[in-house]
Amino acid sequence: MNEECRPGIWAGAGRPRPWSPEARDTDPLDAVLGGGGAFACLDEVDLFADLSAAEMREMDMMAPAKLVRRGELLYSQAQPVDALFVLKAGRVRVFRVAEDGKALTMAILEPGAVFGEMVLVGQRMHDSYAEAIEDSLVCRLGVDDVERFLLSDPRIAIRISRLLGERVAELEGRLSDLALRPLPARVASTLLDMARWPSTARFGRAPTIRLTHEQVAGLLGATREATSKILSEFASRGLIRQGRGRITLTDPAQLRAIARGTA
Repeated sequence: MNEECRPGIWAGAGRPRPWSPEARDTDPLDAVLGGGGAFACLDEVDLFADLSAAEMREMDMMAPAKLVRRGELLYSQAQPVDALFVLKAGRVRVFRVAEDGKALTMAILEPGAVFGEMVLVGQRMHDSYAEAIEDSLVCRLGVDDVERFLLSDPRIAIRISRLLGERVAELEGRLSDLALRPLPARVASTLLDMARWPSTARFGRAPTIRLTHEQVAGLLGATREATSKILSEFASRGLIRQGRGRITLTDPAQLRAIARGTA
């Protein structure tokens, strides 16, 4: 945080809080975001949905965005970071590496996602890596910020508990899928899950996700060859349309039927 701070009022606590100055650097990805810098870092994060516009602006001042280039690691097994990150723009892959060197993708995060290593709120990413898979804007909240401004506000604390519960349910579902469901069902389910983001389908168009075959395989814990074979079969049946780094879901209803399959 900038040393030249001014006092602010945190409405949820009713007492003075230190905040960064009004002056902010120009957003390095303004062109990607549409210009104007109106997109606050925390605006589209469900965790902060109960905050007022004024509280959201002050929170955003506290956590300015940083540009992370494609391929850059935000944290790694060798360099863990005790912080929460908010993804403002771009995409981030969270993965682990097995002893044999094989990488298992835990998640591919879209704008608005909250992630990181923060024992204070029960979220652990120990032995994990977070890599920007395209140029991204990321906001970082340290331990003190989380303790003073998140956990002290009951509105946010309740949402943190709910978020952690959802993460546990997602992990349990993935473990069940790996053990019980065939690869075609897992591929279909993964495509449908990734297509649920609001930005994937606009103006009535078929939902399109930006994933390579290798990235899909990483999410499934499968080989690229086996995953590519399933995707090619889906394409030949008219269920999806493939492009360079993009997969368009042309028949979501049939994909849902495949995703429910157990044999």
